[in-house]
Amino acid sequence: MGGFPLLSVMLAVPALAAVACLFLSPANARWLALAATLVDFALGVVMWAGFQTGGPQWQFVEQGPSLGVFSWSLGIDGFAMLLIMLSVFLMPICIGASWRAIVDRVPEYMAAFLFTEVLMIGTFAAQDLFLFYIFFEAGLIPMYLIIGIWGGANRIYASYKFFLYTLLGSVVMLIAMLYMAHAAGTTRVPALMAYDFPAGVQTWLWLAFFASFAVKMPMWPVHTWLPDAHVQAPTAGSVILAGVLLKLGGYGFLRFSLPMFPEASAQLAWLIFVLSAIAVVYTSLVALVQADMKKLIAYSSVAHMAIVTIGLYAFNRQGVEGAMMMMLSHGLVSGALFLCVGVIYDRLHTREISRYGGLSINMPRYALFFLLFTMASIGLPGTSGFVAEFLSLMGVYKLSTWTALICTTSIILGAAYMLYLYRRVAFGEIKSADVAEMKDLTGRELWLLAPIAAVVMWMGVYPESFMAPMRKDVAVLLQRIDRAAPASDSAPTAGKGLAAAAQAGAHH
Repeated sequence: MGGFPLLSVMLAVPALAAVACLFLSPANARWLALAATLVDFALGVVMWAGFQTGGPQWQFVEQGPSLGVFSWSLGIDGFAMLLIMLSVFLMPICIGASWRAIVDRVPEYMAAFLFTEVLMIGTFAAQDLFLFYIFFEAGLIPMYLIIGIWGGANRIYASYKFFLYTLLGSVVMLIAMLYMAHAAGTTRVPALMAYDFPAGVQTWLWLAFFASFAVKMPMWPVHTWLPDAHVQAPTAGSVILAGVLLKLGGYGFLRFSLPMFPEASAQLAWLIFVLSAIAVVYTSLVALVQADMKKLIAYSSVAHMAIVTIGLYAFNRQGVEGAMMMMLSHGLVSGALFLCVGVIYDRLHTREISRYGGLSINMPRYALFFLLFTMASIGLPGTSGFVAEFLSLMGVYKLSTWTALICTTSIILGAAYMLYLYRRVAFGEIKSADVAEMKDLTGRELWLLAPIAAVVMWMGVYPESFMAPMRKDVAVLLQRIDRAAPASDSAPTAGKGLAAAAQAGAHH
């Protein structure tokens, strides 16, 4: 790019627009927010086009002035690039989803969303430990305001719970970061990723980071803030919460826990597997009995993010690539499902599943989109969910057959709760006059759902375009963690069996 500070510009555009929004009328604030997010999306496309697949590990690197230990240092690898693309792709859709739904304090609402975008891109692009921490933690603030001001009836409780849960874990992480900067003598993330901390210290550091990332993921049993936050958040808030903010934890594991503490990661992989296996089964069963659509999708998110964690800790290529694909796929599919709920909520102002029925009669286009995203959530071949689940489970199967066995139930249970939801909403007879009068998708709603549907299909049919940018980064990560990889529970016996078979063949 010839020294053009692309990442800084991508941060500056929504930041300046957010400030400007505060001084505009509601209508102008909406247009400015939409324009700023579209500009950022265009810059994201430029970034993807300029990204050299298989080139240097860190690209678009920017080194600003240092203030003591703290420095303005940005740069991306394949993982960060894909997650930034996910953020800038979903953001204009969120602004569009709030166009009619939000009527009071519109300028402040748009500003909060634009600031969220700044902090998300910053988190993925930060190459300084403390810069990452600032972006990572500050992301709580606009989301806290979005839930607390524009949320549902019980919004104050939900926003406090969201804030306290996510903040408590992160205080421990900050102490660990201070120790790391002191011990390694640097706060640069690429330098720390290659630094070897003593094995005894690694365990404590890993646990400190785990305290923060597990809440953000969210892993069982610290997931309880998520259903509350989703149910109370406005539609666009749910989209960005499910689409991008849940990915911060997975990105943290990928960028910090695994490469910086490989020995501790291997020792404690069993903990990740146990918690993830419980999450898959438990939250799927809880999703089956939900009466509120948003709660059902929120619980399904916990189960899907558990597939991400098992993939990351499989210590092999399929697992890591599958986890990354799962983050992208879940971001799109779950965001789209929340948009689908928002569409009918705008018409009938209830999320109770029992109030709906027979929507495929009077809303055929809506029913079609809803079906596509339901299938992608289950992991139907040809959609993004299939590639992601297949790779993650294949990766973990190589390491732990038991974990793979339990977590594969997510496909069966996922099909159960998602198809049960779809049957109750889209099929059957129309129950009441107000449901019969509901109009099909408007042009604006089609514009919101169609791009996500296109990308979900693209990821399912041709996943290579998403896997190529991260292939080299996966190799670098595996090189780093290979020395610590835990023993597989099936390798020794399989090896002996093969050896015996070979000997028998030799005798013949």
